[in-house]
Amino acid sequence: MTERDEKMAAPVAGARAALVGTAVTATLLAAGSGYGWKLRPPGAVAEEVFLQKCLRCGRCAHACPYAAVQMGDLADGLAIGTPLIVPRQTPCYLCPDLPCVKACPSGALDPQLTDAQKTRMGTAVIVEREECLSLKGLRCEACYRACPLLDKAISIENYLNVRTGRHAIFEPVVHKQHCTGCGICEQVCVLERPAIVVGPLQPPTESLYEG
Repeated sequence: MTERDEKMAAPVAGARAALVGTAVTATLLAAGSGYGWKLRPPGAVAEEVFLQKCLRCGRCAHACPYAAVQMGDLADGLAIGTPLIVPRQTPCYLCPDLPCVKACPSGALDPQLTDAQKTRMGTAVIVEREECLSLKGLRCEACYRACPLLDKAISIENYLNVRTGRHAIFEPVVHKQHCTGCGICEQVCVLERPAIVVGPLQPPTESLYEG
């Protein structure tokens, strides 16, 4: 390769590297709910490390008693062959014995996670406030009632409905510090396009559970 060719190739290589980096950091991929996300199973380490450690062996998917863990296909890009959860289809039910974590032979699912309620797969967010039945003044509360950390990850706050001036709004409020990102709230939302979804939350370090 000539010096001129090398100079021309450098920007292309840099652009490719930037695209790959962007794809790696955005591994909670857009999913079938319309604006939901595909999540990693409980205990997944930081995404860049996860992609290096994961053997694509499928043992975590085989161990999941609810078949919530599925293996990524061609449409999932860099996540192909790696375990994913689509909460709108089948959320994580936070098995107390964490069979998916125990089945992982590589550490891609952190073995230091021993309490399912401490997992952080993502965080629930009400993305359609105008469509949420509770915020319209109806007593829905489906997401609140289904939350496995009732009154901890999701609570209900009530206040006057200013539109009518006489009724109350019972708003589901997500407390991110307690939300596991299991996706049960997204799965049970009665709307065709869920008003509450689990959004991305990426571990800042290789392990969230040490110490």
